[in-house]
Amino acid sequence: MYERLTILSGRSNPALSAEIADFLGIGLGHVDTSNFPDGEISVKLNQNIRGCDVFICQATSPPVNDNLMELLILIDACRRASAARITAVIPYFGYARQDRKDSGRVPITSKLVANLIVQAGAHRVLTMDLHAAQIQGFFDVPVDHLYAAPILDRHFKSLAIPQDELVIVSPDEGSIKRTLHHQENLGGQLAIVDKRRANPLETRQANLIGGSIEGKTALIFDDMITTAGSICGAVRVVREHGARRIYVSATHGVFCGPAVQKLNEAGVDGIVVCNTCRDACSTSLRNLTTVSVAPLLGEAIRRVHRNESVSHLFD
Repeated sequence: MYERLTILSGRSNPALSAEIADFLGIGLGHVDTSNFPDGEISVKLNQNIRGCDVFICQATSPPVNDNLMELLILIDACRRASAARITAVIPYFGYARQDRKDSGRVPITSKLVANLIVQAGAHRVLTMDLHAAQIQGFFDVPVDHLYAAPILDRHFKSLAIPQDELVIVSPDEGSIKRTLHHQENLGGQLAIVDKRRANPLETRQANLIGGSIEGKTALIFDDMITTAGSICGAVRVVREHGARRIYVSATHGVFCGPAVQKLNEAGVDGIVVCNTCRDACSTSLRNLTTVSVAPLLGEAIRRVHRNESVSHLFD
């Protein structure tokens, strides 16, 4: 159906795109991306992609608006160059937290972004650990939603933490389902941090629900770390309850604003994130480990290209 598999990269995370192409045993497609003096983005494809199965790798991580606009322009360029199918590979999907009307007169920006991507010409979307799973339904094209949990869990299994010393911690009630999946893979006890919103801009972590954490190793999992307020609040709670070692982990290391300073001051034993966001690989964070999702994304791309099951990856 499709003549050639082609991987194109935007500028949000070229290192990850190169790893994916390496995994697939092909070179990255030739594309020139630059900016005009006034900031407008310019894209030119330097190869024939007529009839090709094109995968555009571009996270919409900070700077979110620039990276999103670049993705839309890349999709439009491929559509006008007669690509047979265009898949937007979005390792980190920005605007994912604006997925509902939580008060009056606010937009549902996740749906708007989904509409923009589809209207630009994407035939399908491949993404990872959406902040809210229902965002898949905002797209009027197929969405393959990947999970980094097996990759993160593999790293923590390599630490050989005894089961009777391990506690898997959810930083808030909304992350319980995700945390349960990690507990199924890693074992140990389950604990939940009771997070309450003090005001529209601040949250307060006070109580720990679950088994005793005294003298044990706590693994705190979240989908993303942005300003690190919630995760550091959870660290404070588990430390007050006597945890001996504390690790924090998330799929997306966005690390905005005071995040690096907060995490360095939190004094955790380790921070583990995936390379879905470019800055996560080059930050000045102490005790940071970055694990690659390139093999997972690469295998998903191979399966989409061959019209094989992607969900089978998680069976």
